[in-house]
Amino acid sequence: MGFPLRDRIALTAALIGPFLAALVLAPFRTSMSGTNLALLLVVVVVAVSAIGNRWAGAVAALSSAAWFDFFLTQPYQRFSIAGTGDVETAVLLLVVGVAVSQLAARARRLRVITITDADHLARIHDTALLVQSATSPDAVVDHVRHQLVDLLHLQRCRFEYGSLLGQPPRLEQDGSTVVGHRRWDVDRDGWPEGEIELRASASGHYSGRFMLLPAPGQPHRARRSRCHGCTPGGHAVLGRRDVPRPRRSEELLR
Repeated sequence: MGFPLRDRIALTAALIGPFLAALVLAPFRTSMSGTNLALLLVVVVVAVSAIGNRWAGAVAALSSAAWFDFFLTQPYQRFSIAGTGDVETAVLLLVVGVAVSQLAARARRLRVITITDADHLARIHDTALLVQSATSPDAVVDHVRHQLVDLLHLQRCRFEYGSLLGQPPRLEQDGSTVVGHRRWDVDRDGWPEGEIELRASASGHYSGRFMLLPAPGQPHRARRSRCHGCTPGGHAVLGRRDVPRPRRSEELLR
């Protein structure tokens, strides 16, 4: 599994950015204190962390400490530090850079989660309103089917009414995926092969299931959060007990 383009760009910036910044600051190393120079390099670490992940931020912190040593401390152009104060500054630069990078990456992740959860909540609210107002259960099934296709980037989705057949991979209410009797790490391994079932129930009674076929080549990241957002809609779709056998599966394919 390859890294997303944004993370690759951030990792490149983590390797090159501190080098270029230290090179630009080199003419000022005699007129500025080592602490001020280190603070300017921390800015580079924060910038890399804001566009990348925590690993890119950690690499930027290590790179900043190394180039601070090479360009901005005596003896210059050598990976060696003579002054005790410069040693302390380099160590603090590394520690502060790593800490700041982790905080920046976490803040970015929390922002993504907040936006994603707000979108999931809006979808669930729309589905709940439709369940209350729809005159035909087929309309609710179609609505949730399209929501699932859009939310999980599916190749297709169909609904099966009646008894369970076979033991396909299953998407649980908590957003986890189960294959056989074990949990499947979707973020790490991607979707399991073949169709995945999402069971729908009404008042505790099984009514049917959505059969999900993921589209090939979709990115793995954040799938768990998307799965968690879709399952309430999948289980609430049949909140009515009057669900008849739906139209033929072929008519439910996108």
